[in-house]
Amino acid sequence: MQHPSQNISGQSPKLLDQVRDKIRLKHYSIRTEQAYTEWIKRFILYFGKKHPRDMGAPEVERFLTYLAVEGHVSASTQNQARCALLFLYKEVLNMELPWLENVEQAKAPKRLPVVLTRDEMLAILSRLTGTHWLIASLLYGTGMRIMECLRLRVQDVDMQRKEILIRDGKGAKDRVTMLPVSLIQPLRTHLVKVRELHRSDLAVGYGAVYLPHALARKYPNAAKEWIWQYVFPAAKLSTDPRSGEVRRHHIQEQAIQRAVKQAARDADLTRAATPHTFRHSFATHLLEGGYDIRTVQELLGHADVSTTMIYTHVLNRGGKGVTSPLDNL
Repeated sequence: MQHPSQNISGQSPKLLDQVRDKIRLKHYSIRTEQAYTEWIKRFILYFGKKHPRDMGAPEVERFLTYLAVEGHVSASTQNQARCALLFLYKEVLNMELPWLENVEQAKAPKRLPVVLTRDEMLAILSRLTGTHWLIASLLYGTGMRIMECLRLRVQDVDMQRKEILIRDGKGAKDRVTMLPVSLIQPLRTHLVKVRELHRSDLAVGYGAVYLPHALARKYPNAAKEWIWQYVFPAAKLSTDPRSGEVRRHHIQEQAIQRAVKQAARDADLTRAATPHTFRHSFATHLLEGGYDIRTVQELLGHADVSTTMIYTHVLNRGGKGVTSPLDNL
């Protein structure tokens, strides 16, 4: 009987294939898969293609320290590399690494988030059209992260209750946020066009979307059902890099990022604006409107209120809210 870790030829699969299999078994996203395999490759190449099984904590410490000291990577980048290597040793090689105490930590910059004024938000939104405008309006109107918005399915938008269910957000958590009343009619109009696109896909033998986890096996026909379709489907069909199936994915985030950047440039804004800036602006404007910080924390999906507290510092800009004596002359 063939061992599950062996392929058809009787040989054990390559290390990176084992990593990919384990990542997919744990239902990690394709972005995580790509990032982890890339860091593992860099780690192996750094030590002259030595097999990770013949290395351990000292080599991991050296690599992570190299990233911080010589590579000048950010704290979040170094942490991603650390997570990838810990995953490799714990989940794939079944080797426990001792606590990594001797790693030189990359310093996390203490920066306040960029927050746009209401006039600046209006200036950007007024320069966007069609689907780009609708997505940008949802980002500002709900506080969603860009990928949370692009991964929305038809059934996640409840126009009767004026709610949006965000599935499997950061930290693999679901949460509910509001659906702005002003976007209900534009969303309805948009979904009519999306449904026509879905029907035309079905007519030519397509119409299936990617389903998370084991849903595709449990419900074989669900992938073609209307309720599972993406709210913001891509203009073209594409090949799934994991399964090889031809499907219609959601819009790529780069398209929205480019559109927002161009709109900010056209509006002559003096600060950089990205789709994530809309999330910061959403939170700050809610706090300015008198909503309590716990409510904002829940809407943003922050696990700890201390993360949300940064927006109170943004509120106190301009010398902690103190009026300059010059303005009292």
